[in-house]
Amino acid sequence: MQTEVVCQGRRLDGSQLGWLRQWIAGHPEWSRKRLSRELCQVWDWRNGCGRLKDFAARSLLEKLQQRGLIVLPPLQLLRRHPRPNKTATLAPASWPTQPVEAALNLLQPLSWLQPAVGSVEAGRFAAYLGHYHYLGLRVVGENLNYLVQDRQGRDLACLLFGAAAWRAAARDEFLGWDQSQKALGLPLVANNTRFLVLPWVKVPGLASHLLSRLARRLSGDWQHKYGHPIHLLESFVDRTRFRGACYRAANWQCVGQTRGRGRQGRDHHRPTATLKDIYLYPLHRQFRQKLLEAA
Repeated sequence: MQTEVVCQGRRLDGSQLGWLRQWIAGHPEWSRKRLSRELCQVWDWRNGCGRLKDFAARSLLEKLQQRGLIVLPPLQLLRRHPRPNKTATLAPASWPTQPVEAALNLLQPLSWLQPAVGSVEAGRFAAYLGHYHYLGLRVVGENLNYLVQDRQGRDLACLLFGAAAWRAAARDEFLGWDQSQKALGLPLVANNTRFLVLPWVKVPGLASHLLSRLARRLSGDWQHKYGHPIHLLESFVDRTRFRGACYRAANWQCVGQTRGRGRQGRDHHRPTATLKDIYLYPLHRQFRQKLLEAA
């Protein structure tokens, strides 16, 4: 039996794993969601703003189960009336689609909205990604989204950042960290999971400008929301669809390719996803040291 494991930024020895198994077995009626929240309370596991890290706890429990170290209750099927899919039912005519074609300087200053949950802006953000991004909308762990508007209040682009991928061999080789260091430093890496310039917006240089501007503000915004900074950005670019030109123009570095195993890399034998170029952008001159300090 494994005596120590590092998972989701926490180091658990044999006695802690034993306690965790007994604690789960002692609450057979609890769902995985409740187990995650209660575990945060027991461990007082919170982010820098004092919020319970229940998403991290849920991920930790599921990863420990995948390794055969604990047994979780079966997933519970939700019994409730299905809610309409607002993204699917919202017609493109619900928002302006008149062409925006101008020099970038004529659109500035740009506004960076972080749409509040349930707001009209959040609805448009979700609808835009649902209608116009080939991957749709998916939120992973801690996240920030931005709806960028021009000086006239016209929507231009959507950017979504979430939790970093667990497996990315080229990234990990570039950083030079081992599995233990990665487990502790990964929360300080954010993944640009979605980037969409709206299809009717034709503004030369806009995409690279947004990436450059974003790099100056994201860590501070993340600190404000989650209580910790971000030291490195990553993005996976599907080379069958995009050339990654805007990332290169914004000084992101391509460090290699994925191996086609998806975000969590669960299939070690054969590729199951499209190969993608891995781009990185450090937000601190000593980013390697900062990430290793977290370990």
